[in-house]
Amino acid sequence: MKIRRAEGLNIIPLIDVMLVLLAIVLSVSTFIAQGKIPITLPQADNVEKKVDDKKLSILISADNKIYVDDIEQDFETLRQIINKTDSETMIELKSDKDARFENFVKIISILKEKGHENFSIAAQTS
Repeated sequence: MKIRRAEGLNIIPLIDVMLVLLAIVLSVSTFIAQGKIPITLPQADNVEKKVDDKKLSILISADNKIYVDDIEQDFETLRQIINKTDSETMIELKSDKDARFENFVKIISILKEKGHENFSIAAQTS
């Protein structure tokens, strides 16, 4: 009579594969979170992150181009878009730290003309 030895499942190769997949997911997710238009946000001490489904994203790139939801626009089109936007819609304003401050002020001026007070200015923590 032969006694069978209970053999277990070797999970070490499975753990190796899972660690490689985790490394791939983490490295790819950093590229996805950055967005399509690369900008370097200015730094601030108090940065509050809000998640809102209804929002309009306005971005000023380092070469002073204006993007609304990743589509390049001029100031007149931007004014029309803001005028059509509901006052409850969150407008997220991002400006590259190397962009001209004048463009930022013009956008704030357009928001003030409409009386739109529901906006946030994005920055990164220092």
